[in-house]
Amino acid sequence: MKYFSTRGGAEELSFEETVLTGLAPNGGLYIPSHIPSLPANWKTDWASYSFVDLSVAILSLYISPEEISKEELRTLVDRSYASFRHPDITPLKKLDEKTFVLELFHGPTFAFKDVALQLLGNLFEFFLLRRNARKAPGEKQESLTVVGATSGDTGSAAIYGLRNKANISIFILHPKGRVSPIQEAQMTTVTDPNVHNLAVKGTFDDCQDVVKTLFGDRAFNAKHHLGAVNSINWARILAQTVYYFLSYFHVRSQLPSADSEIQYVVPTGNFGDVLAGYYAKRMGLPMGKLAVATNSNDILARFWKSGKYEKIDSTLHTNGNAAIATEPVNGASDGKQATSAQLTGVKETLSPAMDILVSSNFERLLWYLAYETASDSNDKRAKACQVLDGWMSKVKSDGRVEVPIAVLELARRDFLAERISDEQTLETIQSYFESVPSYIPDPHTAVGFAAAKTIASQNSASTVQIVLSTAHPAKFSEAVTRALRSSPHFNFERDVLPEEFRGLLDKEKRVIDVENPDVELVKDAIEKVIGG
Repeated sequence: MKYFSTRGGAEELSFEETVLTGLAPNGGLYIPSHIPSLPANWKTDWASYSFVDLSVAILSLYISPEEISKEELRTLVDRSYASFRHPDITPLKKLDEKTFVLELFHGPTFAFKDVALQLLGNLFEFFLLRRNARKAPGEKQESLTVVGATSGDTGSAAIYGLRNKANISIFILHPKGRVSPIQEAQMTTVTDPNVHNLAVKGTFDDCQDVVKTLFGDRAFNAKHHLGAVNSINWARILAQTVYYFLSYFHVRSQLPSADSEIQYVVPTGNFGDVLAGYYAKRMGLPMGKLAVATNSNDILARFWKSGKYEKIDSTLHTNGNAAIATEPVNGASDGKQATSAQLTGVKETLSPAMDILVSSNFERLLWYLAYETASDSNDKRAKACQVLDGWMSKVKSDGRVEVPIAVLELARRDFLAERISDEQTLETIQSYFESVPSYIPDPHTAVGFAAAKTIASQNSASTVQIVLSTAHPAKFSEAVTRALRSSPHFNFERDVLPEEFRGLLDKEKRVIDVENPDVELVKDAIEKVIGG
């Protein structure tokens, strides 16, 4: 299996090169040369597999045994999931006859991103140690400078996956004051010498833009050997496909009828988690349309309604030179001038990990849509890359692009999308806490539950929904407490707070402040730590 950039070029990389490179030099994302089909007897052969067994089986379809042997891959997978708190790694819980929740937060940082980043950290170390073992005595050892942006959970998961890894330094950019206190503490209280946190005054999208610019800086990249932990790294998407298969096998025996359809509902901002479901579906996993659940930062929901992929929020319009909010933004009253963050459409919500304007992984889906709708050509792949590059150039230059109707209809074949407000999020947390059985979702999972309820009316009577739960509710104590403060039966410390979080906010923190999202300031901060 080889990998190529969504934006074209003749270069094809091995899996190892793809993982270590992260973002393509031309700004594209790496995708596999083809999506493999499942083995003929997978439904019976894999039915009793554990999460580790399924990981080895699925990853082996994308990784040549010449690159990583089956024995080496199993060792890597075993090591990656040894620290998870549940034997199923990602357990499935039944809430009612039509609703299940897939809990993805049983890793070391209580977030779904542990599933991919524990594996990615071990892959980084494995490849570097192997490369360095092949060097002659005295030859310079290879190292990796991992740079990532986080809206909350990626940072801590990446840090826990890479802390104290040999030959690796990690720098995580987070928007100062725009992640939850627990998320910030999980990152900044890790004081291993190879871990560095940068608090940037700006939004997540600002941080993400800085990271992409760093990867596009060939000189800086070559000098420091940058590695990517954001979901632009293909290994993260691949790792996340596994829990779709595990949940399928676990839910199969609980379906109301043999004709029942499974629908996955995925709260998402950067489109990585739901894209993993798309790859699982393309491989042959039976499921209905994937449901994309967004908060008020609804660039994805707006795309499925209109075919427009645009940075400017549809709730904002311009009046002369000022941007005016046509509905309250961040609690502001109608008619007040928007802030600089609001000018770009980014809103602070109760589900901050989804406070994202541009969904990086959406580019991968757009490539497949361009490929399938490409006119007959001697080289459909090259044509799709050309079309995709044109679309992304328009997003960069104009802030938006509108795809042809044929592309939109194709996107609607496999997906639908819903936008959920903060008010609905709070109501949903309260509703599930008061239901039987009682369940406390974090605000992102609540966005998924609310979207599932809206979508259910469009489904067939036999459709069963699996909502992906992306984080433990204790990571978002303010939203959960706000939703449940009127309930006399709720006690945060008793009902929500895990032992691992007690005292976390009081620990020593180590963080580097960056006054604005300027790539030169970030470069200076990195070079002060690891040398210019």
